[in-house]
Amino acid sequence: MKRAASYALGCKVNQYESEAIAELFAEKGYEIVGIDEAADVYVINTCTVTNFGDKKSRQLIRKVKRQNENAVVAVVGCYAQTAPEEIMSVEGVNLVIGTKDRGQIVEMVEQYQPQNGVENYVTDIMKERVFEPLSIQKLANRTRAYLKIQDGCSQYCSYCIIPYARGPIRSREPKDVVDEVARLAENGFQEIVLAGIHVASYGKDRTDTNLLGILRKVHEVEGIRRIRFSSIEPNVVTEEFAKTMAELPKVCHHFHLSLQSGCDRTLKEMNRKYDTQKYREAATLLRKYLPDVALTTDIIVGFPGETEEDFKASYAFAEEICFAKIHVFPYSPKNGTPAAERKDQLPSNIKTDRSHQLLALSDKMSGEFLSKYVDKTVEVLYERSVEAGIYEGHTSNYMKVLTNSDVDLSNRLVFTKIVQVQGENAFGEAIL
Repeated sequence: MKRAASYALGCKVNQYESEAIAELFAEKGYEIVGIDEAADVYVINTCTVTNFGDKKSRQLIRKVKRQNENAVVAVVGCYAQTAPEEIMSVEGVNLVIGTKDRGQIVEMVEQYQPQNGVENYVTDIMKERVFEPLSIQKLANRTRAYLKIQDGCSQYCSYCIIPYARGPIRSREPKDVVDEVARLAENGFQEIVLAGIHVASYGKDRTDTNLLGILRKVHEVEGIRRIRFSSIEPNVVTEEFAKTMAELPKVCHHFHLSLQSGCDRTLKEMNRKYDTQKYREAATLLRKYLPDVALTTDIIVGFPGETEEDFKASYAFAEEICFAKIHVFPYSPKNGTPAAERKDQLPSNIKTDRSHQLLALSDKMSGEFLSKYVDKTVEVLYERSVEAGIYEGHTSNYMKVLTNSDVDLSNRLVFTKIVQVQGENAFGEAIL
């Protein structure tokens, strides 16, 4: 039996796609193995958000070719889409496919002839208008399933290459979304995450649905107990949106509300489509309808031209919003973006210092958020055993909870009393 490995670098959408690709090979009789094992086929789903992501992709290509020099190495994903010639020049590559036509990848691999050299299947993604269906039938040993419902981005932030890698907005057929959610429920999944490159844009290329519409349809699927979705921006949070979130009990009370900077001047130069006042209004609306909501975010520090005053404004705004957690990213120039061409790049020591300051603030706010729940009872969906007798799970607002139990709590919703907090973890006593 031939062996195939499918591996994703980068985001949850890439991970979903790589699992779907693995299923395509499994359906054709391949044994699916890990990326560190010897295989006849390696599919590497690349990330190109940063130049470092490109470097990791190239390193992985060389690594798998050393494991089996006769293997067929197919490179897909965002880096392959935006720089196919660069990928073709990496020793060991056989096929370059990009971010479309992954559904035909098994046929492409099986038709490949070594004497043909490197074959390039990348086409102009900017002309793509139809969502490419890739679905997952099985996910082993998990409680939470990711479901890709949208592709493409039309935001064109000045630091981001992804619109050029993924093309325009394409939304998955609502029926296909609901059918896959139903299959996941039948397979025992209780929680799903609706994911996309810019999930808030779901339905903007259609006349029959939008993000709220698909949430309502998914909410009707029996067996699903929790619904999450990937990062959204403040512009999507209207009174109707926040009210609907409160009216749909399966929707989790955790929103990753993208910020990137708390300084209006920097937001404008990033070409973000909101300002701090709009963000403040979105946070206020969500807290009005969902008092226990957890807001997490991403912030970039050291964007070109960011002064000390700009950073202090960003820091103060983050402190005002009082996030449950901040994911901090030192700005990294990405070739092909307007921000990378700017002459006012900041030195790495300034970016490092600002990162440390913001991470310390994040740790402080995380601790304060978790501490509010000590001696309170919350509902936890336990996902797995992390060691003998100790189970890990999450609340609706994404608190990570650990508890001791002699009973197997895997994939069970259990009321749990929080007894203490340590770092980013809450420790509880399951009420059985």
